[in-house]
Amino acid sequence: MSIVNEENIDKAWDELLNQIDSLVGKRPADLNAVLFLIGVQELGTGPKRFSKEAKQDLMHIAVCRVLSIAGYYTYDGLDKDGWPRWELAKPIPHGDLFAQESFLKQYVIQYFESLLV
Repeated sequence: MSIVNEENIDKAWDELLNQIDSLVGKRPADLNAVLFLIGVQELGTGPKRFSKEAKQDLMHIAVCRVLSIAGYYTYDGLDKDGWPRWELAKPIPHGDLFAQESFLKQYVIQYFESLLV
């Protein structure tokens, strides 16, 4: 998939949020909420209560996982607690907050599309 402009990203993002809403019964409020869901999925332990620190770790797992699609991170196995570890493989492009969010959204959309294949 090649999302080339902001309008396409916004449309695909809105469709993704609608799909998540129909699956889990609640529309995610923002990118962080979607990243949290991906992190829980990638951890594989199912839904449970997580500490604030664990929630941040889950979102980091999600960022690494979705950016691995483009080779920014590589999977490095599980740590002693069973959490996925990722290694930075190439520098992530810099940008302002808006550009970073759009960049992440593009790969989050691709992540969910890959689940449907």
